[in-house]
Formats: sequence, C-alpha cells, structure tokens
Amino acid sequence: MNYRMQICQSIGEIAQADWNSLLRKCNGGVLHPALRHEYLLALEASGSATAETGWGPLHLAIRSDAGALLAAMPLYLKSHSYGEYVFDWAWAQAYERSGQRYYPKLLCAIPFTPVLAPKILHSTPEAGEALAQGLAQLTWQAAENTELLGTRISTLHALFLTEQDQQLLLGEATSLNNGSRHVVQFHWHNQSPASGKKFHNFDEFLDNLNQKKRKNIRAERRKAHMKGLEIRRINGSEVSETELEFFYQCYSRTYMEHFSSPYLNLEFFKQICTTMGEQVLLIQASLHGQAVASSFFLTSEERLYGRYWGCIENLPCLHFELCYYQAIEFAIERGIEWFEGGAQGEHKMARGLNPQTMVSAHYVHDNGFKLPIENFLRREKAHLQAYAVELNEHTAFRESKNSQL
Repeated sequence: MNYRMQICQSIGEIAQADWNSLLRKCNGGVLHPALRHEYLLALEASGSATAETGWGPLHLAIRSDAGALLAAMPLYLKSHSYGEYVFDWAWAQAYERSGQRYYPKLLCAIPFTPVLAPKILHSTPEAGEALAQGLAQLTWQAAENTELLGTRISTLHALFLTEQDQQLLLGEATSLNNGSRHVVQFHWHNQSPASGKKFHNFDEFLDNLNQKKRKNIRAERRKAHMKGLEIRRINGSEVSETELEFFYQCYSRTYMEHFSSPYLNLEFFKQICTTMGEQVLLIQASLHGQAVASSFFLTSEERLYGRYWGCIENLPCLHFELCYYQAIEFAIERGIEWFEGGAQGEHKMARGLNPQTMVSAHYVHDNGFKLPIENFLRREKAHLQAYAVELNEHTAFRESKNSQL
C-alpha cells in the first residue's frame, strides 16, 4: 500500500472520530483521556499549547491514497523543556557551552501530562512502521536543513512510551536508536498481593499494608476528616462554573507557592469538562460549607490519572486525602485497575503506590554529542536500577509485589 505523510499544525486538521478510533485500537479499546482529540484540541484552542507558548503543533498523520487516516502521533516543535517531566536541561546547557543551539527540538508527548499512553496510533502494524519511519525521515531532514520546518532541530524525544511504541521507535527500522531513558513514577495497583484479586473496599486495601503504614494512613484520614469537613466527587460534565473556578484558584495557588506560573488556563479546563466531562473527576473539600481545597483527575475504564491539586487553607493531611485516599477509594469502587499518581514523589510509597519504570526514546543528531549522551544514559540506567532495588525494600505492603522496574 502507498502511504503519504501529512504534517498538521493543528490537531483540528485531523478528524476527531478518525483520531479517537485509532486511539481505541492502540489502547485495548479504551479511550485514553489525555490523548483524546478533544484533550489535545483544548490545549491548542485555549492557547495553552501553541507555538507562542513553546509548543508548536506538528502532529503527523499517515494516510492512504484515498485519504483514510491509517496512523497518527502527537508531535511538537519545542523552544524550551518546560512541561515535559523528563529533564534534559543539562543536555541543553552542554549544547550552549559548545556554541550550538539545542532549541528548537522535536517532542512526541502529551503537553504537561506525564502519563503512560500510546504515541504511535495506527490501524495496522505496517501503518505504524510507516509512521515511525516517516518520523525518522522528518527528524533527519529537519536536523540537516531549514527547508522542511523553517528551522533546524537538534534532537528528537518521545516520552512515556508503551512497549509497542518502544519497539517501533527504538528498533533498527528507524535508526532513531541513540538510547532509551528511564524515570520512576509511583502507581497504585488494584490487586491484593496476597490473593491476586482486586480489593473490595478501602479497608481490605489497608489490611494488605504493614502495620505501621496502615496505622499512619488511618491516623491521616482521621485528621483530614475534621468536624465540619465535607468531600464531594463531581463528574466533569456536572461541575458548576463556580466549582471549576474555585479549582482553578487552587491550582494556580499551588504553582505560585512554588514560584512558578500555571501551564494551563481556565479555558482549557472548561473545554474538557464540556467535551469529555465523563472522563473528568473533580474532588472538592468544604469546611463548614466553605470550599477549601480541590483536586482534579482524568479517568478511563482501567486507569485513574492524578493530575492537579490546590487549597486556600492548609488543613492537616487534606492533601493526602484528596490526592491519594479519595482516588484509591474511587478506583476500588469503579473496579479501576491502576491509579497513576503523577510524576515523582517517594512519599507516595507510604500510601500504597509502588515504583514503576517509564521509558522514553531519544535521538541526538550531532555526532559530537551522541557518544557522551549514550554514555550518560548507560550510567543513568545503572543508577536507576540500584535506586529501584532500594525502593522495593520499602514497599508499604506486607507481601511485596513483583516490581515492574
């Protein structure tokens, strides 16, 4: 079959139904909330992920001669490294010290969203291979001259890859095989280590923890549930404008407390609550009728994704309640298998989340940097393996799970 590749400067150039259909095929029939067409469109339409904010959309599509969408991927021309969660600042500094430009670079990822998701969406293995090869060709051409994208790029990065994506991007077919990079996240698995079955309720989950962790969690929940506290779980399509504006106030305050600015604006959250509200969960805490804290999640039939949190009053243990314990309860009630707790945070292990390895692929075009970066990746991987062994010695469960590191 003949294929033709299209470079799309907006996700809107690809039909929503076609994109989401490919997503389902590559994600076990499940519509991944953060890779839905609606989610990516909201990022662009709200002005959160655009060329002006350093996220120039360059989504790739493979079509048949008749125009049918056979494969697609999210791709961006990045002018910085913010909002990625796989940090390459040291690489950029090394380039600058050598007198070369590191930015712009190509990035295959979901903006501001470090979650496991298929990135090479395809209808057939052949179409997936064609897209991976098309990405390789685009990378080489854009690294050699300015004709294709109007600028040269230094590197290509593809983040938080599934095993299938790893095979496509790190295999010999593309020659984009400078190396893989590994980072650790902390995920909760809805499975009893003792029985191998899903938990029936939160108490059963606690019974699987060691005594100290179980006691600490119960103590934290008692502190959080002070007199007058009310916690509500609200489906995104049912969130009122007042509740969403309060959440955004909390979300913005969290960034300001860390001397930073929010990546996302209120319009983005309004759009996804409208267009994909069934996959949005907002949890709000009120004290004596006054809203004091809020947390925001994305959800599918099999995974819950913890994203954002904030408060206007620092109350004991409320962060743990709204970000972890309410999420775990929700997952148990819905039979959701995994809860991804977001980037970083060893403290999550004390609350029943365990380390998981997330893999990314990296291609460096400049020959002078290839070997140093490959050596760096080998050292980093060895360090992470030692780190993994140490982490697994401190699981909260009475019977350790088999780590996926």
